[in-house]
Amino acid sequence: MSDMRIKTMVLGSVQTNCYIVYHEETKAAVIIDPADGSSAIQAACTGLGVKPEAILLTHGHGDHILAAEDLKKAYSVPIVAAETERALLADPALNLSVALGMPSTSLRADREVRDGETLEFAGFRFRVLATPGHTSGSVCYLAEGEDALFAGDTLFEESLGRTDFPTGSVQEIVASISQVLFALPEDTMVYPGHGNPTTIGHEKRYNPVAIYRR
Repeated sequence: MSDMRIKTMVLGSVQTNCYIVYHEETKAAVIIDPADGSSAIQAACTGLGVKPEAILLTHGHGDHILAAEDLKKAYSVPIVAAETERALLADPALNLSVALGMPSTSLRADREVRDGETLEFAGFRFRVLATPGHTSGSVCYLAEGEDALFAGDTLFEESLGRTDFPTGSVQEIVASISQVLFALPEDTMVYPGHGNPTTIGHEKRYNPVAIYRR
């Protein structure tokens, strides 16, 4: 049985999924997409008895990053994001923090990653998959050997991320889903940035991208 445990928190005004991914035995953890509510996330970590080692961002929109700086300071851990998301993270106009009614937010990742890199945190290996389309620097994190994909706002249950925001692209997100994510094993669990978990197999049958390409 896997030692990976996943705590899902639905936070903020647009119901963003924040994931606390932790090792059952060691209690080491990573926080993925820390939406609004640093105090709530810290309380959850305390309740679980876990110690975060890093903050992983799938992309730079305000509803996925608002608590990142507070958590970085609280736990003295690095913020990780795609190198190609640097400009969007830094610019409140591009990352929509103000447009979404949130405090103006600007940050820079402590570690910038590229497609194919492997991150080792909390006793797990997370492979970075570049999946541009929702934003130009969107990435997914595949927990190798755990059949778990943290997909941000690229792939949802029977849906996909919006592309009408700054740096978005319909062509890129369709390619990211059809060529990158649909190449994963069908039993891979998908943990999206909003909504319910799904699987790659389900999405290959019922996602609009798959239906469109038939």
